Amino acid sequence: MHLFQQHAPADMDVAAAQIPVIDLGPYFAGEVGALDVLGAQVRQACEDVGFFYIANHGVLQDLIDRTFEQSKRFHALPLEEKLKLRLDPYNIGYLAMNASTQGHSTVHKATKPNQNESFFITHEPNAFDRPIPLRGENMWPENLPGFREGVLEYFNTLNALAQRMLPAFAVALGMPADHFTPFFTEGAHSTLRMLHYPPTKLKDNDFGTGPHTDNAFLTILARMDVPGLRLRLPSGEWVVPPLIPGTYLVNIGNYVRRMSNDRFLSTPHGVIVEGEQDRYSMAYFHSPSVSNTIEVLPPFIDEDNPPKYEPVVLADLVTEFWAANYAHQKDHGKVELKHQY
Repeated sequence: MHLFQQHAPADMDVAAAQIPVIDLGPYFAGEVGALDVLGAQVRQACEDVGFFYIANHGVLQDLIDRTFEQSKRFHALPLEEKLKLRLDPYNIGYLAMNASTQGHSTVHKATKPNQNESFFITHEPNAFDRPIPLRGENMWPENLPGFREGVLEYFNTLNALAQRMLPAFAVALGMPADHFTPFFTEGAHSTLRMLHYPPTKLKDNDFGTGPHTDNAFLTILARMDVPGLRLRLPSGEWVVPPLIPGTYLVNIGNYVRRMSNDRFLSTPHGVIVEGEQDRYSMAYFHSPSVSNTIEVLPPFIDEDNPPKYEPVVLADLVTEFWAANYAHQKDHGKVELKHQY
C-alpha cells in the first residue's frame, strides 16, 4: 500500500477543511486595519497547517488558463527539442523525467526518481540593475510563437502578487510591515516551475514528486482538475487539498520555518498521479536574494526558546538543496556555485 493510502484520514473532507481560505481583498483594497487582520490570519495558518488558500488575489483566470496552455505546448514538444534547453548549473531550463529526487528529505526516503518533467524560468536579465547571484539566464524553445511572452506575463504577475503579500508575512512574524523589502529588492531568487506528470502506473514507493518540504520563502501553486497533490497534516494524515475555484494554494517553505524557530510549519507534501490523464501544475517559488542572511527573528527567541538555527547565507542553503536533489548538479561543483554570489 502506498504511503499516502496508509496514512489517509478517515474523513478526507473534514481533514481538508483544516486548510483555511484567506481573503486578500480587504488588504489589497487598502481597508483600515486589513494588514493586521491578514497578518494574524497568515500567522494562524502557518502555525496550524503551513498551507492556506488565497482568494481575491487579483490574478485573472484567463491568464492562468492561457499559461497552462503554454505549458502543454512546451511539454508536447519532441524530447530532443526540450533537451536542447537542458537544465543549467543554476536550475533554469528543462528537467527531464527521472532526473530529480527528494534526497534531502527526512519526510520519506523515496528510492526512485520523481515521475515528472519540468521547465523552469526566472527573472529576465533586465529585471534588476545588476546580475542576479546564483541565477542563469532563461532559455526559450525555438518555433513556439508567443510562448516566451505568455509565460513571462504569468511569471511577472505572480512575482508582483508575492511581493504584495510580503508585508502580511512580516506582520505574521511579528516584524514591521516593511521588514522584508530589502531582502527582495536586488535579485530576488524566484522561479516558476511548469510541471507535467504523464500517466504512469506507480508502485508503492513511486511518486510523481516525492514527499518534501519547499526550499523557499513561499510557494504559490496553480493546479488543473487532475488530482495528485497530498500534504501531511500535523496529525500525520496525508490529505488531498481540494480545488477551490478562484483561489491559489499557498505554502511556506524552510526559510520561514527557520525564521520562526520552527513555530511556523514548512509542511511536507508530494504528488502521486493515478489514472490515465496527464497532470499539469505550476509552482511559483518566491525567495530573497541569495546574498541575504537567514536567521531566527527576535519575536521567536527568549530564555526558554533559544535559536535552533545559526545564521546562514541563503546561497549556502540553495546550493545544498540543489546538490541533494538534482542529478545534473553532480557535474557542477557545489563550491564553485557557492562562491559566485
